[in-house]
Amino acid sequence: MVSVTLENISKYFGKVRAVENLNLKIEDGEFIALLGPSGCGKTTTLLMIAGIYKPSKGNIYFGDKIVNDLPPRDRNVGMVFQSYALYPHMKVFDNIAFPLKLRKEPKDFIKKKVQEVAELLKIEDLLDRKPSQLSGGQQQRVALGRALAKEPNVFLMDEPLANLDAKLRVIMRVELKRLQKRLGITTVYVTHDQVEAMTMADRIAVLSNGRLQQVGRSEELYNKPRNLFVAGFIGSPPMNFVDCIFVEEGDEAYLEAEAFRLRLTDSIKKVLKENARSSELILGVRPEDIIISERKAEGSFEAEIYAMEPLGRDVIVNLRMNDTILKMMTSSLFKGAVGEKIWVRISLDKIHIFDKKTESAIL
Repeated sequence: MVSVTLENISKYFGKVRAVENLNLKIEDGEFIALLGPSGCGKTTTLLMIAGIYKPSKGNIYFGDKIVNDLPPRDRNVGMVFQSYALYPHMKVFDNIAFPLKLRKEPKDFIKKKVQEVAELLKIEDLLDRKPSQLSGGQQQRVALGRALAKEPNVFLMDEPLANLDAKLRVIMRVELKRLQKRLGITTVYVTHDQVEAMTMADRIAVLSNGRLQQVGRSEELYNKPRNLFVAGFIGSPPMNFVDCIFVEEGDEAYLEAEAFRLRLTDSIKKVLKENARSSELILGVRPEDIIISERKAEGSFEAEIYAMEPLGRDVIVNLRMNDTILKMMTSSLFKGAVGEKIWVRISLDKIHIFDKKTESAIL
């Protein structure tokens, strides 16, 4: 196995910037997800690692070796795409064996390796079928088997679960994670699905507009987002954002929004006074950190129930205060009705505060 290092990587297509100055170290045996919206540069990054694209600037290392000029066939990478790209005229055995036949491996070795991979993926009873006789999940396993058969140093996956139904995606997330841990292959996984990334990867690299926004473990991205983009992209339902002003009155400090006023603790006040560049800020609050309160309790404010989104165990309550809508997540035992006025409060120890101009996190 091998580590992968991206050093100041950029990729341009004419005047279009696909990836800009990307630095990322993927450790030997690590499972890392490239996460972001369509067009953020994640697939372009994957294809540069594979050798299909050559970086416009920067270097790619496999271990200590620069591989910028190494063709894909010499990088020993295994790739699985959203489209499984199986050969329709070949049986499953031959699809899995194809990269080994290209390397002119002995027939006995090929048979043994295909059998090993098929048993690992629990598709040994499918080897005589053709792709058209397989379900989507079975085709995906065959595509994985073909990539694994060549014993790659690096495993590259581009939205491999996108074509599966919701139930099968959940099952395959678990299977893929277990498989990667068992084999210990350095893995780069491209997805726009934050749940996939958060449940499967050791670390997540969040990209936007070709730039790396933050890299870290799931809980780090969720609890300590570096900027407004990461805060809004990670989490479902997404974080609430409210424009506000930092105000001091004597010894007290507040975040003043159009719909409410939030009294700050001394520790939050200190952080803002030391780090805020201006008084114009953005308050970020996760839906689960808005809590139903007693009438006019300390720090509570009144809101109207605008809409309800039941989820079974939980319910998302859309709250309206003037022109501001906030999402609150609470237990499905909550029996409020649309149009009803309720009192809620925000957990001060869970809030996030961002600079309005730079969109960087202050708290």
